[in-house]
Amino acid sequence: AKVITGEDPRFSGVLVLFLMTGMGLVGFLDDYIKIVKQRSLGLRAKAKMAGQLIVGITFAVLSLQFADVRGNTPASTRLSFVTDFGWSIGPVLFVVWALFMILAMSNGVNLTDGLDGLATGASVMVFGAYTFIGLWQFQESCANALTLTNPEACFEVRDPLDLAVVASALMGSCFGFLWWNTSPAKIFMGDTGSLALGGALAGLAICSRTELLIALLGGLFALITMSVVIQVGSFRLTGKRVFRMAPLQHHFELKGWSEVLVVVRFWIIQGMCVIVGLGLFYAG
Repeated sequence: AKVITGEDPRFSGVLVLFLMTGMGLVGFLDDYIKIVKQRSLGLRAKAKMAGQLIVGITFAVLSLQFADVRGNTPASTRLSFVTDFGWSIGPVLFVVWALFMILAMSNGVNLTDGLDGLATGASVMVFGAYTFIGLWQFQESCANALTLTNPEACFEVRDPLDLAVVASALMGSCFGFLWWNTSPAKIFMGDTGSLALGGALAGLAICSRTELLIALLGGLFALITMSVVIQVGSFRLTGKRVFRMAPLQHHFELKGWSEVLVVVRFWIIQGMCVIVGLGLFYAG
């Protein structure tokens, strides 16, 4: 960040990196136990959830600290779409809301990482979107209101340029990883990578004040997560399965689609989600 911006890293970018590293550590412990301890299920469910909760709560609490000279903290207690809404949910509900986002995104990427390159390629697109969002917010920041043509439409975000640097670094990292992760994969990200990437996406959404927009920008992750929810809910309520297999990508594999065909078509869906999401952000 110092090389690109010429300044020391600020709290927003550091907090996103903390969330990514913390979630990655939980995933690493899970992978370590699977590989070294030869326990197929890895971390026990309660221990894995406890680790995610500790990291998520710490991030959420710290993100409401460290106000800048304008009084902006890395996160806001107001819900947001392309920018903050006008009403606050309060710090306690914010922590619950942030936890929901973090768990949803980290586990969403984890569920998507079932085919070679699928989660990595989709993550590249979303991190690319957040690079654009961060740069745009920096250019149209309320801190520069005197030089803007429309100061009433400025963005009140703590450190948008740092968030753009983090997003671009993650996009580049995923691009490089995709070279080896695409089918047939030579390297796998495991829970270490998928939980870390999901945590980073949630952190970027929270700190850039685009919390609800991430459901569209990360539309593929949301779709695959919902397929699991629908499958489990349907089986428990009716005893019947909606899909041949969940998550959704395996349903299409069982229908005869090749792995590469599923991945490329799902990438196209994710690309469309990003385009629509960025269009709504720009229009907003």
